[in-house]
Amino acid sequence: MKLAKVLILSLIGAAISASAAAQAPMQISPPVARPPANIPSKPAQKPKAAKRPALKKSIEPALASPAKRIPAPSAPTAFAPDHPPIAPFAAPDKPAAPSNTKTTALQPATMAEQGDVAYGAYQRGYYLEAFKEATRRAGEGDPVAMTLLGDLYSNGYGIPKDDKKALAWFSLAADRGDKQAIFSLAMARFAGRGGAQDLAEAAALLDKAAKLGHVAAAYNLALLHLEGQQVRQDVARAAELLRIAADAGSPEAQYALATLYKDGNGVPKDPAAAAKLLSTAARGGNIAAEVEYAIALFNGTGIAKDENAAAALFRKAAQKGNAVAQNRLARILATGRGTPADPSAAVKWHTIAKAGGTTDVWLEEYMRKIKDAERISGENAARLWLAHAKPNT
Repeated sequence: MKLAKVLILSLIGAAISASAAAQAPMQISPPVARPPANIPSKPAQKPKAAKRPALKKSIEPALASPAKRIPAPSAPTAFAPDHPPIAPFAAPDKPAAPSNTKTTALQPATMAEQGDVAYGAYQRGYYLEAFKEATRRAGEGDPVAMTLLGDLYSNGYGIPKDDKKALAWFSLAADRGDKQAIFSLAMARFAGRGGAQDLAEAAALLDKAAKLGHVAAAYNLALLHLEGQQVRQDVARAAELLRIAADAGSPEAQYALATLYKDGNGVPKDPAAAAKLLSTAARGGNIAAEVEYAIALFNGTGIAKDENAAAALFRKAAQKGNAVAQNRLARILATGRGTPADPSAAVKWHTIAKAGGTTDVWLEEYMRKIKDAERISGENAARLWLAHAKPNT
């Protein structure tokens, strides 16, 4: 599947050129923004499943024959990568306070109301136990249990992987209004897993799930509106959706919304709002936001200037393998702003950043002017770091 066009490149100005860097070595400018990664929560670590007795034949939904569709272009890779699960199963929402209204046959008590037995088993890695309990509840019409069955089948947890059965369970749960199932069905339609690819239907499903409060759906739909795929290009609508996901705690949405505030795309230009969102996203673990927040701190953009705090953030992101942070840290160490000057360490991080694809003419010239012993020490330290560094994923 061909990679889709990179999203949100228009949201941030281009990085400074090498010649500009040489003229103004102390200026730390933000890098070109890249599309944020997908936000669905990661699936639970898959521990060794406990042995359980073999199960009887499960209740399976009837599989509808997929309608013939005109081939569509590949889905946006920003949120529909080729191989990960369709959608990690999320815990049901906390149930509302009990009411006097009786539950109907098509709206049974959810697993949350019944103690999350199936979901608890799923989280502990007891997939067969989760499958058995979810199958029982699905037979009673529980849409949350149906969604869990779809997730088990889509990932092959405890049972053979079967995209068609996963799609069937997601479809049944979606018909009953389960927002996680609607989102999972949308992602399956984008990827063409378990049935025909249908990008228009996928976009409509994302919109439906977003209106029900699904955070990942709101975020992904915002990306579509930013790019104008399957929906009209509408940056203002994208900003609204990103705000919903950002307020719900998505670091990726917070970062994406910050880029809109920084340049005034779809929202009024507001450097302070951008800096605040970058700070929140950085605390949430978004490395791109961490780097851009450090840049804002160093330059005093939308926030009080603090070179020391910026240097600490650059070092933190550099240690995680971010090449832009490694380059900025090298400049700081070379000039002694925000942290004491250290030529050997500057060479180290510049060399590591170069290995990650980030070049810098000014730092190359700096290396020619320092002592040979400092340059050699830094290069040796970089080789040692690179030999033990984990791939930056």
